Amino acid sequence: MSNPQTSIDTNDRAAEGGRTGPAADPVRVMVVDDSAVIRGLITRILDADDRIQVVASVGDGQRAVDRIAKTEIDVIILDIEMPVMDGIAALPKILKVDPDVKVLMASTLTLRNADISMQALRLGATDYIPKPTASGEINGRDAFGKTLLEKVRSLGQARRRRRSMARLGGAVSAAETRSQPRKSITLRRSSRIKPRIIAVGSSTGGPQALFTFLGALTKSVKQPIVVTQHMPPKFTTILAQHIGQNTGWPCAEAVEGETIAPGKIYVAPGDFHMVAEPNGGSAVLRLNTLPPENFCRPAVDPMLRSLCQVYGPAILTVILTGMGHDGLQGARGVVEAGGTVVAQDESSSVVWGMPGAVATDGLCSAVLPLNELAPHVAMLANGGSS
Repeated sequence: MSNPQTSIDTNDRAAEGGRTGPAADPVRVMVVDDSAVIRGLITRILDADDRIQVVASVGDGQRAVDRIAKTEIDVIILDIEMPVMDGIAALPKILKVDPDVKVLMASTLTLRNADISMQALRLGATDYIPKPTASGEINGRDAFGKTLLEKVRSLGQARRRRRSMARLGGAVSAAETRSQPRKSITLRRSSRIKPRIIAVGSSTGGPQALFTFLGALTKSVKQPIVVTQHMPPKFTTILAQHIGQNTGWPCAEAVEGETIAPGKIYVAPGDFHMVAEPNGGSAVLRLNTLPPENFCRPAVDPMLRSLCQVYGPAILTVILTGMGHDGLQGARGVVEAGGTVVAQDESSSVVWGMPGAVATDGLCSAVLPLNELAPHVAMLANGGSS
């Protein structure tokens, strides 16, 4: 935003619609935006949820840095364009004070801001959220409000759980065990059929995971790679560019009707499901605007369903960090067709929703830390088995 406003701290939140008497141990949030109107609207959405408490609301990055040094905060919603100190300048300073805090970048849907948001993710931001173009659109019931609440709750819980595990040496507290019982993981054998395509699904924390995973994937992998990352339009354009620039793989947003070629990465465009369709002896990509699945478009499930129809058992699926369970039904189809599924493990995931769903459903041949996924996938892609 470009409208400088005076900082509003915790004591001023009542004027912005803040709630009193928060529930015990809520997720603690700081809102950083130079518009007092936007801060007030976001605060009202968050404070309406008893599991969330906005403990600070400030108008520039310098005030955010000062505040986090004094206040325990789980999640920061950080605007990009602000006076005094913008979000990109503030981000490393914030993370220096608290390396574990979850930073949610907020920006308008422009190519420039999508590019800046991607830079922020590479600098350590956890996730992003596109802001509506008009403040009147913001409420707790629209797509923005629902997404905001879901991301803040999920990221806050992930931070709490990670810190609890660190304090207990990897163990989980009894309270967390009762509220979120952990399922055991049973692994299955990988397919003995060499894959003809690699499919990747990801969401929260996905861009960083994609850069790491694809960057470490050796060029011995010749299969085409299709990626569905939950992202809006423009953001997927920039994501594909950053993957290409930072990994050395040829990568672009998928184009309607293009032939799937070996050694290339295709990213599902924002607001389109990306599916495969047979075309003679090859396959082509199709883009559609059928209804969202798992509240997402693009979604992983339709991509995997279509790949099963085209490639049968010759599919290798990788599920990376993300909220929810998109990819679970599709992964079941992959396994039923005779293909292979691997997933990122909980300790290296920002949110262990999507990978946790396929892992605890018994669909995976391996559940590995992010830095071990690429060599394992390369081994499978070259005809090995696990």
